[in-house]
Amino acid sequence: MFVKKYNWLKNYHQFIKFVRQSRRYGLKKVRSYEIVLQWLRLKLSHNQFLILSGILVGCSAGLAGVVLKSLVHYIHYIITSKVHFKDQILFYGLFPILGIVLTAAIVVYFFKGQDRKGIPAILYEIARNSSFVSSVKMYSQIIQSAVTVGLGGSAGLESPIAVTGSAIGSNFAQTYRLNYKDRTLLLASGASAGIAAAFNAPIAGVMFAFEILLTGVVFTDFIPLVVAAVCGSLLSRIILNEEVLFKFSARQDFNYHNIPYYLVLGIVSGLYGRYFIVISKYVEHYFHNLKLSKIKKALIGGLALSVLCLLFPPLFGEGYESIKSFTNGDINHIIQHSFLGYIDYKEYVIIIFLALICLFKAFATSITIFSGGNGGNFAPALFAGGTMGYLFAIICTQIGFAHVPVINLIVVGMAGMMSGVLYAPLTAIFLIAESSSGYDLFIPLMIVCVISFLIAKWFSPISPDLKNLADEGKIFTREHDKNLLLQIDPAGLVEKTSSVINLNSSTAELLEVVKTGKRNIIAVLDHQNLAGIIYLEDLRPLLFNPELQRQIEIPNIMKIPVELISLDDNMISIVNKFDETSTWVLPVVNSGHEFIGFMSKSAVLNRYREVLKEYSDL
Repeated sequence: MFVKKYNWLKNYHQFIKFVRQSRRYGLKKVRSYEIVLQWLRLKLSHNQFLILSGILVGCSAGLAGVVLKSLVHYIHYIITSKVHFKDQILFYGLFPILGIVLTAAIVVYFFKGQDRKGIPAILYEIARNSSFVSSVKMYSQIIQSAVTVGLGGSAGLESPIAVTGSAIGSNFAQTYRLNYKDRTLLLASGASAGIAAAFNAPIAGVMFAFEILLTGVVFTDFIPLVVAAVCGSLLSRIILNEEVLFKFSARQDFNYHNIPYYLVLGIVSGLYGRYFIVISKYVEHYFHNLKLSKIKKALIGGLALSVLCLLFPPLFGEGYESIKSFTNGDINHIIQHSFLGYIDYKEYVIIIFLALICLFKAFATSITIFSGGNGGNFAPALFAGGTMGYLFAIICTQIGFAHVPVINLIVVGMAGMMSGVLYAPLTAIFLIAESSSGYDLFIPLMIVCVISFLIAKWFSPISPDLKNLADEGKIFTREHDKNLLLQIDPAGLVEKTSSVINLNSSTAELLEVVKTGKRNIIAVLDHQNLAGIIYLEDLRPLLFNPELQRQIEIPNIMKIPVELISLDDNMISIVNKFDETSTWVLPVVNSGHEFIGFMSKSAVLNRYREVLKEYSDL
């Protein structure tokens, strides 16, 4: 009876504490639903509340995905409903540049230039910001990507949806003061629900979370993740119609005699994926190095994209409709609206047209994203892969091969390209299998995706989009020890109350430092710069010999440090310095060689144990 009463009082005090903390954080009036959820948190077990949180986050993220998809579909409907073929120069020449410039202006004037976007932004928040995502990202990505893609930007909506979902999950966790483990889980749940809603593919959403977002992080409880993905997918299926959803029903049965096609397609997908990545990095560096304002960069990028869309209309927008046209055999209708429409229809015209689309899609997407627009590589990779698969099928047919599985090569090519560009073979396999109801295509999907992934890994072990952040230790990798070490701030391990003495000090001053010092090492300074160090073990024989004490001169007994630690070093570098020198204490200096203090190996190990304990549940 006493225990029950005690637990009730404890829960009551926790509830009151939540209300007071909310007011302290600026919420003068706590919302009624937050009070209900906080009450449920106290009444339910931890796992039960996480499952409830997964449902709420999944529904919210799924609804955000539905809103974004519907918004873009509505913008497309508005701008295309009254446009005829004779107006296509104005149509393709105006809207793409307008979309990129408007997005850049929105970022500059409404979001104060904060335009960090895409999957790398989520990974950065998980690793370096304790999974705290700004509440602004719950709506900023929707606005920016809707304007960019809705007006013809050659990018996808899936990455902005994932960022929006992650922001929803993170802010839900922040509201209820959940710890890092739960905050990261709900962040990933929101992102997976957004992906599941975009493709109506809950398994792909879960795979996306595990394969991309939670790299280097281990969870024992992933039920909230699954629940969130299911909720997001259900909402999109209930609300969105077939035209808006990414879905392909037309396909052919799998025949094992066609395996050679898939083996070659896997190699082509891997090489084409590498081309896509190289072009993307080239365009990114080009716009990054332009010494112009964001608006001027957007004008340049928008103009280039408009020219590409004029020449190749399938580059306009996400491109899913063009892929559906390929699977339905409506290629002639697409070619008629391009500059090749003036050439007599022949098979070689289709091959040239598709090859040029594959070639320029990488430029169109990169220009859209890096010149000032907002979007991701999901849709472009799928579009490029489908186009490449169609091109491969037509070439095989023209060579003379019989019974070429054209539609299957289109569908499987989409997965292969996604696997090679995003380094996510499992996500690609399940996404295409779910979206096309092609579960009997698992064998060709696995063949193509694995080959493409291995080729991509052969060129670069880490996705080039993430390589710089990984090298700088700003995101997690699959090396768990490295992830933990990079969470440690070296500045917090510096012992600044170290024993120091001037290079020109007397023996008496040295003896006084020895008498009051706590360590067996003394820093010798020349003004503020480190000149050397003195070890007590070297000084001890002289201290107990009165005759030798008079001969002590600091320059003669000090030693040059075997290694120095800079404040700019990360913990990986610092640990390597301790191991290579076999020392337990090293001096720390700044960029100007001014002495800051000492760092001990013991302090590093103790802090590592604390971080390991904090992250052990992960």
